Order: sequence, then structure tokens, then C-alpha cells
Amino acid sequence: MSRVLLVATGDTIAYLQHSGRPAIATGTELLSAAGAHMPAVDVHAEDVMAEPSWDTSPATMLTLARRAHTALASDGFDGVVVTHGIDTLEETAFLTDLTTGPVAAHGGIVFTGASRCLDEPGSDGPHNLAAAITTAADPAIRGLGTLVCFNRELHAARWATLTNTTSASGFSSAPHPPLGQVTRTDGITITAAPPARPAPIEAPPETDVALIKTYPGITPSLLTTAVDAGARGIVLEGTGTGNVPVELFTTISELTEWDIPIVLASRARTHPTAHAHPHDGTGLATKVGAISARGLTPTHARIALMVALGAGGVEAVRAWFEEL
Repeated sequence: MSRVLLVATGDTIAYLQHSGRPAIATGTELLSAAGAHMPAVDVHAEDVMAEPSWDTSPATMLTLARRAHTALASDGFDGVVVTHGIDTLEETAFLTDLTTGPVAAHGGIVFTGASRCLDEPGSDGPHNLAAAITTAADPAIRGLGTLVCFNRELHAARWATLTNTTSASGFSSAPHPPLGQVTRTDGITITAAPPARPAPIEAPPETDVALIKTYPGITPSLLTTAVDAGARGIVLEGTGTGNVPVELFTTISELTEWDIPIVLASRARTHPTAHAHPHDGTGLATKVGAISARGLTPTHARIALMVALGAGGVEAVRAWFEEL
């Protein structure tokens, strides 16, 4: 029988708000709530203190990533499920994916959560948890990297984005397809190829990375102010395939010379192939030193830059992003 570690962090999937005094269900209680839907798997529940998802710190994200790594690498588990609030689930899942490395071949790591509290009518938490445990225990997902399981859909952590906070189908991989699904009768079905995973970086991630949304008329001093405040790198959320106003080009060039990586992402969902033939705005910005996020959302690009900075400065980051 497969052994799965459940790492429970509280948040919406565990909230009890309609039974008198508000409370948070433990991991063991979550398993009990999902009992009718659970597969025949040996699950060990472990509760981890964490901030509300909307305020999850990089330190907590890294703690969860390291716990998943240890569970597969040395604790004898065949899979790991992390219950997480949906606000920043995609960030923690992607950080886990980027820092797990070859350990992903030992077992599955699956993140899940809920859009409705545990004691709400029609709560999606028990179903999501049971599906995530089914997924983590299945040998078919070994080597696929960290996954997000929501409403029986499986998404690669690199592609998963929260698109609807009130729907059971809250996450999407668009413009990519979901990796697969969890069926009630056949278990796991993988329907798409997973994204490539870059080589892991041994050094810890850099936590001080700024994400700045650009707009027409943006003041270039916003970038230097972020650096003066301690940012070791900046992700710029641009338009189209990552276009940013020309007023930023001089500052981008200067910061690059100071060994501060500037990564260009887009507020629109773009396929990585769109960056092979960039429009003038993106092309010009990369010519003055900026680095393409290669289709990552701004949120995912920030996590990737945090990890890449563990390898060094601008040139090390540029080389790492080219592997994405």
C-alpha cells in the first residue's frame, strides 16, 4: 500500500465557520471529512503552522517545499499532498517544483485547497483532498514534477494559475492544457506532456525580489526605489508578450550593469513560442539587458527569479531562464 504524507496548513479547506465558534480542522480531521471519497492509501497527517494564504511568507513557502523534499528523499513516503490556501497556492507549488529536483522521480507532490469552507454546504475541500491523495499515491505521476489538483483536474505547477476564487474549477493551465484528470472509476489519466524542468539550484532562493506592474507613463524611479529598498531582482509585468514603456529602457540597462536582473513577463497569457519572435517592445527591452520570462506569468516569473538568483547575478539568471 502506498504511503502518502499530508501536510496541512489550515486556510479555507480547513475552516469551520458555521458551527458556533470558528475553528480550523487538523489534517486528521480533514482526512475524516474526506473519508467517503478516500482511496486505499496509508496517509500520515502532519500539521504545519502557516500564515493565511494571502500573507504566506517566502520562508513558509520554502519550509513546505523542503518538507515535501525530505518526505520523498529520506522519510520513505511515496507521495506528498499539501493543503494550501488558494491565494498563493500557485507560488508555493511552483517554488516546490523548482527546488525539488530529481526527488520528483521518487514520488508525486500535489497541492490542493478549496474555494469553500469545510462546513459550508457543497464544500469542495473533501473531494479535492481525496483526488489529490489518489494522485500523489499513483506511480504514473512520478517524474512529472509538482502538480496542482483542483476539481479533479491536474495542472503542472509551472502553468497553474488561479482564475476564479468562487468556482470549484478555480485553476487553469491556459494557454496549455491540463496535464490530466482524476476519474472516480479509473484513477489518474495523464492527457498531456509535462513542461520541461530546469536543473535545480543548490543554493537557497533569494527572497527579496520585486514585482512591478508597468503602465503608460510609469516613473522609472519605481525600479530604482525597489532596488534601494533591497530588491536583488525585479520582474516587470508588461503587456502583450512582455512589452514595457520605452521610458524604462535606460533604467533597465543601468540596473543590469549593476548586476540586478530584470525579467520581463506579461499580464496576458502567452505561450513560450510567442517569445521566439518578439515584437519591437520586447525585443528592444531585451537588447538593453532585460531577460524574457519565456511565457511564465508575472507571479511565476517572480518565483523563478527568486530561485535563479541562488546561482548568481545577471548572467547566471539569464542562462538559467534560457533553460525554461
